[in-house]
Amino acid sequence: MTIERRGEVLWITINREERRNALNETVAERIHSGLDRAEADREIRAVVLTGAGDKAFCAGGDLQLQADGTPFTIDVADPRHYVARLLRRMDSCRLPLVARVNGHALAGGLGLVCACDLVVAREDAMLGVSEVKVGIFPMMILPFLLRVISYRRMMELCLSGEPMLAREAAGERIVNYAVPAGELDEKLDWLLARITDKSPTGIRLGKQALAKIREMSTDAALEYAQFMLANMSRTQDAREGFLAFNEKRKPNWTGE
Repeated sequence: MTIERRGEVLWITINREERRNALNETVAERIHSGLDRAEADREIRAVVLTGAGDKAFCAGGDLQLQADGTPFTIDVADPRHYVARLLRRMDSCRLPLVARVNGHALAGGLGLVCACDLVVAREDAMLGVSEVKVGIFPMMILPFLLRVISYRRMMELCLSGEPMLAREAAGERIVNYAVPAGELDEKLDWLLARITDKSPTGIRLGKQALAKIREMSTDAALEYAQFMLANMSRTQDAREGFLAFNEKRKPNWTGE
């Protein structure tokens, strides 16, 4: 894993090219710690998650046959499986998570893509869930697939095991942008620039609220939204934003 700060953005790179950037417990824990580091730094405005090289963003779980012949072991009495822990951490992150899909995103790799807020992909990258081909189903990532992919398209992916190209996924709004490989970083930089110049406080509180509202009834969500909006209006960033708007100038965000 490589975790590095580039200006106001923290980059987390899965660096296992020899395993097609497959996900294992060590990788999951490093992504988790990278998100912790990003949130602890008030100057970080966004996080980029990507893979090393140009072949794979993440090819899914690093499956190895166990002694009993199964591809992995899961303790059914322990709900803290490392994939579940990672997805929960990504879901609770208050910074914008941007997936830079540099290559194929398959199985759990597509789950990581769907757990991010925004996605910029190379147009020839393959996205899919092939678990049905080896006798299982993409169980752990289903909640995130359901959020992003229409039900019928998701079922086609899950039942057939056949992938789609990122350019198709862009047409279905599964990814935000799909571009030629040579334009990937240019498009990513353009998108990051549109995020990092906005209020960090507004984004952090907004993402925090969205994570709660997603699980609420409509009535409870409206009550909570009113409470959060009242609190947000008291922040220094909100005061600065409204003042800058009235003075017709660029806001000077402090993140407070």
